[in-house]
Parts: sequence; structure tokens; C-alpha cells
Amino acid sequence: MKEMPPMPAVPLTLEGAAVLHQMFRLRHAEWRKETGKDQLLTAAATTLAEMEEAGSGVFSMLGHKSDLMLVHHRRSFIDLNAVELRLASLELFDYLEPTTSYVSVVELGLYESSFRLYNQLAGRGLEPFTPEWDREIEEALETQRKAMAPRLWPAIPNHRYICFYPMNRTRGERKNWYMLSIAERRRQMHEHGLIGRRYAGQVQQIISGSIGFDDWEWGVDLYAEDPLVFKKLIYEMRFDEASAVYAEFGPFYTGLRVSASVLGDLFAGHPPAG
Repeated sequence: MKEMPPMPAVPLTLEGAAVLHQMFRLRHAEWRKETGKDQLLTAAATTLAEMEEAGSGVFSMLGHKSDLMLVHHRRSFIDLNAVELRLASLELFDYLEPTTSYVSVVELGLYESSFRLYNQLAGRGLEPFTPEWDREIEEALETQRKAMAPRLWPAIPNHRYICFYPMNRTRGERKNWYMLSIAERRRQMHEHGLIGRRYAGQVQQIISGSIGFDDWEWGVDLYAEDPLVFKKLIYEMRFDEASAVYAEFGPFYTGLRVSASVLGDLFAGHPPAG
């Protein structure tokens, strides 16, 4: 009996919207001295309102890490660069000091379907990465892209709160996620996903891939009406094997969604209306 070819280690992924997170700290001392605040705020609010229509969100942040976070979903990195350049041209942004940023693309990991497809193709005697194999893979991916288009090109959820954090999978000397077999990673990710499904309706999650784009491997955006759900969901996931053994978490950013139309109130020190 002919031995089946080895299964590829890398799961298939689908990529969609280009994503940029921008965090800023207001230079309060300099801003207090500005005599033309209304004009600067009006110009910035007009631009941000247009960007909201195109797929951006404005957030008033909690804690010292930033005062303002802007999240942009666009069709391409070229579009994200245009967003950055346009914002940098606004006079208001002379008073906003960038504290950090994050570049990524919306990503759907396909562990389950990759495992099934790889086995099907291997069972038919196809060798990985041959033209025939690649053609079958691309046809399957195109079918998935069409079926999952709403998840690949999501609007920023219009929920009250956001929690954003980057994360890695462990690549240590003793525990290395990337040295596990695809079957084992599939098992763990399946169990990991079951926890998230229990919070459906309470929190909306958008995962973006950043390997090769930024300093971490993934960015996670959580959106909800009640911020306590962030704590409950992430705490429960800490007990899951994929997280407890193989997850490394970056800094967390939590904030409140605001409309560009109330930018003046925000910069005047008035909290977003409930």
C-alpha cells in the first residue's frame, strides 16, 4: 500500500480587510494654550466623520497608555497609508503624540477545513505543493472567501466598548506551538473556539493577522456593550490549553466608542455620553 504524503504543517488562512490601530496621547499643556481650538476641532471632526463612513472608529481610552485610539478597516495597505497621511495633515494632530500603532489584516484561520482538505487530497494521491495540489487548494479557498466575505470585510461593530490586545503563540525552548503537529494544533484550537462560542451575542470578536507586519503575531479586537464580558471571556480562556500553555499576551487597550461629531466635547474634558 502506497504511503500517504506528509501533511503540510501550515493551516490555510483567509485574509480580508487591512487594519490599522493608532493610539495617541494629547499634549494637554500645549493644547490648553491653543487659541483656535474650535477651528482645529471642526476640521478634524469633519475628516473623521468621513472616515467613519469609510470604515474607521474613534475611541476614548481608559488609563495612561493613550487618550485616543483610532481603528481603521480598509481594502488595502495603500488605503491605510492614505488615512495616515490625511490625518497627519490636520493641525489638531500637532497636539496628538503617537504612543503606538498596530498593522494587521483580518484573518480567518482554517484549521478544521485545512485538516479535512489535506487528508482528502493526500487520499487521492496528490503530493503537497504540486500544481494539482495548489489548484485544488485555491479552488477551495475561493469557495470559502465567497462564503465568508462578511467576516473578512467586517464593519467596526457599533458597540459601546472595545478591548484590543496583540498576542503570540509560544516559541520557547521547551514549549513551541509551531513544533506541534497540525492535528494537535487543530484539536487545541477547536477546544479554544468552543469557549468563544459561549459568549456569542455578548461580545463580537475580530481577529487580525500581523505576522510579517508588526511585532506580534495576531491582534484581537473585542467589542461589547458591557466591558465585564472582556474580563470573563479572557479569564476563562486562560484555562484553555492553547492559551494556558502556548499564548503570550501583549498590552491591553480598553476604551469607549465615540462619534467624531462629539470630538469637541471629548477634547474639552467631557466624557462620552452613555
